[in-house]
Amino acid sequence: MAGKQQPSSRVKRASQSIRSPGDDLNQQIIRLLQHDGRMAFSEIAQKLDVSEGTIRNRVSGLRENNMLRIVAMSDPVATEYTTDAMIGINVAPGVTPRQVAERLEKDQRVVFILWVAGRYDLIVELVSDDSDALKGFLESEIHGSDDIADADVMLGLQNFKNQFLLKRDMPEGNGSAEE
Repeated sequence: MAGKQQPSSRVKRASQSIRSPGDDLNQQIIRLLQHDGRMAFSEIAQKLDVSEGTIRNRVSGLRENNMLRIVAMSDPVATEYTTDAMIGINVAPGVTPRQVAERLEKDQRVVFILWVAGRYDLIVELVSDDSDALKGFLESEIHGSDDIADADVMLGLQNFKNQFLLKRDMPEGNGSAEE
């Protein structure tokens, strides 16, 4: 082992920061790509006052380490499904929330399932193009199922905000962006 040299701590830090989603520059790159996933590396570099090569290396490192994936997502606000409902579910005795979630996640109309503490066991969001699809889903998958003890259906009237954020991007304190 005498012939091998250990990398300096500076080189280690630089290598780790290129691959770290928590690095400040990486966070800025990720935020810009969240806003526009097709933004050119040259434009990102100009906005962040770094070289285009730096951006290319950072994005490449994040992607290679499965810390960044650039995909196309439809905007539910722009799509404006005619039916959007949140369903608060209490699972039946002897059934786990995971069992119900695994059953419901197979339906393409189900876009969100969260195991929660409190009044409900699960919160499920369902979107569809018409109210008949919602009725059919409720009848077959919710009210006609032995693994669900109770469900409250909350029909969405208007979507004011639907945004996916990295938790690190959340403002500290009271959640206000004006801090």
